[in-house]
Order: sequence, then C-alpha cells, then structure tokens
Amino acid sequence: MNSHASYQQLPVIDLSAADAGPGARAALHAGLHAAARDVGFFQLVGHGVPDGETRALLTAMRRFFALPEADRTALDNVNSPHFRGYTRIGDERTGGARDWRDQLDIGAERPVRVPGPGEPAYWWLQGPNQWPAALPELRTAALAWIDRLSGVAERLLHELLTAIGAPADFYDPIFGEHAHPHLKLVRYPGSAVDGADQGVGAHKDYGFLTLLLQDEVGGLQVQREDGLFHDVPPIEGAFVVNLGDLLEVATNGYLVATNHRVVSPPGATERFSVPFFYNPRLDARIEPLPFPHASAAPGVTDDPANPLFAEYGFNELKGKLRAHPLVAERHHAGLLSPA
Repeated sequence: MNSHASYQQLPVIDLSAADAGPGARAALHAGLHAAARDVGFFQLVGHGVPDGETRALLTAMRRFFALPEADRTALDNVNSPHFRGYTRIGDERTGGARDWRDQLDIGAERPVRVPGPGEPAYWWLQGPNQWPAALPELRTAALAWIDRLSGVAERLLHELLTAIGAPADFYDPIFGEHAHPHLKLVRYPGSAVDGADQGVGAHKDYGFLTLLLQDEVGGLQVQREDGLFHDVPPIEGAFVVNLGDLLEVATNGYLVATNHRVVSPPGATERFSVPFFYNPRLDARIEPLPFPHASAAPGVTDDPANPLFAEYGFNELKGKLRAHPLVAERHHAGLLSPA
C-alpha cells in the first residue's frame, strides 16, 4: 500500500490512453492495476461517451423527477415482480436502514421469464421495465445509455484484465447479449425530516463494474485504506468507477470491492446520480481468473451476513429481496425464508 496516498481525490484513469501507443497504454495499465488493487475505485476520463448523450439522459431524468407524484408512483416497483420501476423516498433499505432517496430502476428490455419447476428463482429478475407515458424520451435515452456504457465497461474490463496479466477476453462468454445490466436514476432530495443523513448506506456492489455519473453536488464517500470514509469530489465529465464483489471473487481478493455510501446533501439541496452496473448473465458462474498474481491473492473478504454464491443471479436476487422488502412481500413471499 502507498502510505502517502492522497485522499483528496481518487486515482484518475484516462481510458483513451489505450489507443495512444505502447508507452501510454503501459502507463494506463500500471495506473489501472494500482487503482484496482489498492483502492477499488477511480475516476474514469477519456471514455468517449458523447456529451450530447449525457445531456439527453440528464435532461430526461430531471423531467422524470419533476413529474407529478401520481405519474411517478404509477410506475411503483411494487407492481413489478422484476424489481423494475419507481421506488419512493425511504422505501429502499441498505444495511437494514432506509435510504433517503427516490429512484427509477431500469434493466435490459426482455420478455418475462417465470421460473419453471426446478429453475432458479433469479429468473424473476428478467422482465420489462416500467416507463412514464408522458416522457417517451426517457426510455430512448436510458436504453441508449445502457448500450453505450455496456461498451465502455467491456472495454475497461478488457484493459483491467490485461493490466493484471490475465486474458482480456476471459469473461466475454458470461456477458454478451444475455448480460444483465442495471441502471438506476437516483434523486437525493436533501436531508431527511428526522435529520438522518443516510442517502444510501455503506455497501459493496455485487456485479463486476459500476460506472457512476454524478452531478456537481457531491456526497459520495469511499472507504479508503485508513478505514475512514472520504469524499469523492465530482470531476465534470468523469465516471466514478468501482469494482464489484464478482471481481474480488474472480481474483480471490487480489482486486478489491470497496465499501461506499452517500451522505444526503444538506437542507433541501437535490443531488442526482446515475449508477450503471455492468453485470453478467443471471446464470453466469464466475470461474477463477488465471493471472500471474494469483499466488499473492489474500482470499475474498468473508462476510457471514452476505454470503456470495457461485451463480451471479442468486447474488442479485438476494440483494433485491433485502433492498426492496415491499416488492419481496408482494411477489416473492415464498423466497423470504430465513435461509
């Protein structure tokens, strides 16, 4: 570990260096390796996402949250056995406590797949989204964003695997057209009426990579090597990237998934953020990554309260059942066994 690490800002990685010649690419890999190994978080620039696409998404998102409450609650995720749609302020839970934010959960547009006899319950996570009829541009912008960021994340994963000496395409078979990407459009409305400041509680993400577009308000905090939570000052045009549990599992703990949280903005200040989760197929089994540093891997962080399963879909289903108790009670009461 670097004992002189600056906690004023995360490492900044420029993905465009991958195409700037061998020296620039080698420097990119060195920086990426260190960031993923030591911090599990970094700011990504040079990603090639056009400003116009970002503006289109943010504009449509702000229009969505400005809709009358009745229009938003018409998309209540309690109506969706697939955990898609609108979550009211305070209805989502992290670490057992409520999160002071509202959001729209979106995934790939797919037909419903009701699990048949003997099939895993995680197939419930596949299905259609709920869209606001008054705002057709939101559907267009959100689905385009999922496609665009899936491409960025795939390229980034290839460079990251190369950086640690692994085959770049090792995990390609578990992504592709049947991958299970997830997009959240999130609004933090300011501090809660009771003074609690949990915008979203401390947690790790359970996929491969998360690419977060945050506005200028700030509030994201990352747990660094000193064990404390440090602010992540926004950089215009950058994505905040963090590694999920699956990359920690894939590398037997060599790469780290890091705890992070959001502190509510003060007073009535609104904060908007757009996390994109790059996840494999629901039925993906995460094979151990062959790479030269495997012998130095310390093993995966053991959390008895949050066991990790070999098949990705079970991890996401477990997380959704915990985070959205109202959806779980309505549609999946049979899955709420103590086990």
